[in-house]
Amino acid sequence: MAKVLIVDDAAFMRMMIKDILEKNGFEVVGEASNGIKAVEIYKKEKPDVVTMDITMPDMDGIEAVKQIKAFDPSSRIIMCSAMGQQSMVMDAIRAGARDFIVKPFQADRVLEAIRKAMS
Repeated sequence: MAKVLIVDDAAFMRMMIKDILEKNGFEVVGEASNGIKAVEIYKKEKPDVVTMDITMPDMDGIEAVKQIKAFDPSSRIIMCSAMGQQSMVMDAIRAGARDFIVKPFQADRVLEAIRKAMS
């Protein structure tokens, strides 16, 4: 069972992703509301996959990707973006993210991105 860390400053978004993942046999090992917490939890839990929001307080998703990648170059990170954040998504991919999903989330797209990142 793949372990997933969910990072989003909106509790509602975290809940939506968690619900999709747990219904499909994934284990959510942590939730973070900003990049600083995301890096801390990543180092402790070493999840298989991270879903990472881009726009967050304190530390954004792109900086968090850079820090997680520096700690673990083999980390698998999927960016979660709102419409109109394409340039930020490209920055995130350059920083090392594997894929991105667009809000509002479609369950099958979330699962496809996670399974693709795992393979």
